[in-house]
Amino acid sequence: MAIKISALLATGLIIVSLVSVASATAGTATYYDVYVPSACYGYQDQGTMIAAAGDSIWANGAACGKMYSIKCTGATNQGVPQPCKGGSVTVKIVDRCPSPGCQATIDLSKQAFSQIADLNAGKIKIDYNRV
Repeated sequence: MAIKISALLATGLIIVSLVSVASATAGTATYYDVYVPSACYGYQDQGTMIAAAGDSIWANGAACGKMYSIKCTGATNQGVPQPCKGGSVTVKIVDRCPSPGCQATIDLSKQAFSQIADLNAGKIKIDYNRV
């Protein structure tokens, strides 16, 4: 009886772990191409797989240096009805994309955006996870 309970508990923990890994947050992404200075690192080069966090992620700078996996899930306009290329990209938060000017949850570098979507789309729907 104790073995069955242990096996059941272990199975439950595995399922909970998989669900938490698989769940993502929906949002939108845009892109930019001037990477320095940044709110997190000033003029220090952080490469090109980077992003600026919108207010919902920024948390008074706590987002600096955090890594996010981003996946394109669809179009936000009629200009490019199928912008997604498939796959995902992992980016490091190096900057802030402040409202009201920011039009996205995450503002990706041009290189990161182009990995997952057609640049002509300009803005896409995404799922994102902190990694």
